[in-house]
Amino acid sequence: MRNPFHYFKTSPEVIRLAVMMYIRFPLSLRQVEDLLNERGIDICHETVRAWWNRFGPMFAAEIRKKRSASMRAQIQWRWHLDEVFVRINGESYYLWRAVDHEGEVLEVFVTKRRNRKAALRFLKKAMKRYGRPEVIVTDCLRSYRAAMKEIGNEARQATGRWLNNRAENSHQPFRRRERAMAKFRSAKSLQKFASIHSSVHNHFNQERHLYSRDNFKLNRTAALAEWRQLAP
Repeated sequence: MRNPFHYFKTSPEVIRLAVMMYIRFPLSLRQVEDLLNERGIDICHETVRAWWNRFGPMFAAEIRKKRSASMRAQIQWRWHLDEVFVRINGESYYLWRAVDHEGEVLEVFVTKRRNRKAALRFLKKAMKRYGRPEVIVTDCLRSYRAAMKEIGNEARQATGRWLNNRAENSHQPFRRRERAMAKFRSAKSLQKFASIHSSVHNHFNQERHLYSRDNFKLNRTAALAEWRQLAP
């Protein structure tokens, strides 16, 4: 496999650091430029933009590939599905999100409509990658029931008050990142960034409130070490 960093004068370590800072944290391109400058790395914010556009999808794809392979080998217990609207040039689009019972984002999907056809495409895309779960928790949107009825999964749907809080809470990291980016310009750019952001967020989300300080530090170190090995 050809080295993806072959034609770049900057070291892969700096590129990985810049991409991680921009995607993982609610920072603008110019803020990433300033933070790197404090560390003696002199680059332009447009360089950061070019790096994340080129390497972000590559890093996210590697993370998803490893996680989907391990998850398909296990029984999928429960998924939570939800959708949130996103404004693009004054028009409303919908960002569909599927998370597992531990709150890890499985799939994101952008559509113009919030109907049976959109819900069906979203479900098929998620199930093709991860398999069928035992239970799918949704809100009371009728599009979910219509889509599940079409694929023969209606009996596995669960709805109820507060049952879907896990999916609704999963929107918060993306919303914080969206505010820092000052919106999106197209549905394509939204789909691209949301997919990359969800994978990177999963990789570094250690749920530190569930672990002791020592275990959290070990998990964080392991996540950083794995990040440094992406796209060698």
